[in-house]
Amino acid sequence: MRTRLIRPLAAASLVAALALSGCAGTAAAPVDEPAAATTVTVEDNHGSIEVPVAPERVVALDNTTFQTLNDWGVKLVAAPKPLMYDLWPSLSGGDEVLDAGLHREPNIENILAAEPDLIVGGYRFRELYDQLKEIQPATIETSPRDGEEHTSELKRQTTILGQVFDKNDEAATLNADLDAAIADAKAAYDPSQTVMGLITSGGKIAYAAPGEGRGVGVLFPTLGLTPALERAAEDASHGDDISVEAIAAANPEWLFVLDRDAMFGEDGYVSAKELVENAEALKNVPAVQKNQIVYLDGSFYLDEGIQAYTKLYRSAAEAFAS
Repeated sequence: MRTRLIRPLAAASLVAALALSGCAGTAAAPVDEPAAATTVTVEDNHGSIEVPVAPERVVALDNTTFQTLNDWGVKLVAAPKPLMYDLWPSLSGGDEVLDAGLHREPNIENILAAEPDLIVGGYRFRELYDQLKEIQPATIETSPRDGEEHTSELKRQTTILGQVFDKNDEAATLNADLDAAIADAKAAYDPSQTVMGLITSGGKIAYAAPGEGRGVGVLFPTLGLTPALERAAEDASHGDDISVEAIAAANPEWLFVLDRDAMFGEDGYVSAKELVENAEALKNVPAVQKNQIVYLDGSFYLDEGIQAYTKLYRSAAEAFAS
C-alpha cells in the first residue's frame, strides 16, 4: 500500500517540477522589442542626408512647412517671427522661441543660440544654406524646386517631413487630400472657358503668367486650364505689369487672384476684390460680370504649404462646379 501511494505522489511532483521548469524557461527568454530608430536618411533638395527622428530642438525657417509642423504639434526653439504674424502662435511662441528674423535680415546669432538638433531651411532662406549647415549639419531644405512638377514637389516635401517627424501616416493623408482636391477641380472645369491669374499689391494689379506666376500660375498646368492670355513671366514672384485694358481685351471667363498685401494691414491698403471689381475697364469682362472670380485666402502669401494649395484646389472645384 505504501508503495502504491508514493508512486502517484512522485509522479505528480515530477509533473509539477517540469511545469515550473517550463515556466522558468519561458520567463528567462523574453521576446526582444525592436528599438525605435533614432535617425533617418532622407533625400532633400541637396541629396541624401541623415537626420534625427522626431528631434527635440527644431529651428524652422521655411514658411511652406509651418502649417504642417503646427498641425503635428512640433515645438520650435527659433523661428522667423516677422514672417509668421499671428498665423501659427504655437510655433512662434513667446520669449522661449528665439526670433530668427527675416530672410533679408536674418538673426544668425539667435539660430546659433537655439542649439538646434535640426534646421528646416529653404524657400525664402535658401541663400543661407551654407551658413545654416555650419551651425547644424542636420539642415534640410524641402521646399518645391523650380522646374519640377509642383504637385509632386508638395507631396515630396510632406513625405520627407513625415519621415523626419515620425508622422508618415499623417503625411500620406495630406498627400491624398491634395490629390482628391485636384481630381475634383479637373473634373469640374470646362476647358472651353478661359482663365487668367492676377496678383495684387500696392494698389496695383499684376499679371501672373500660366505655369510661373506666384501661387496661381501652377493651377494652369496642374488642372489643364485654358489661358486667356499667354505671356512668359518677367517677375514670377511679384507679377508682371499689365493694364486693365489688356486684361479686358483678353476677356477671361475666370480670374484667380492672389492678394500679396492682405495680411499686412498697411496704411492705404486696397483689397484685391476692390481693385478688380471696381475697375471700370473690367466691368464687361465675363469673369467679373458672372462673378467667376476665385480670391486666394488672405494668408496664402505667407503660407504656400500643401494645406493652402489643397484649399485652393477645393475652392476651384467648388467654383467650377457651381
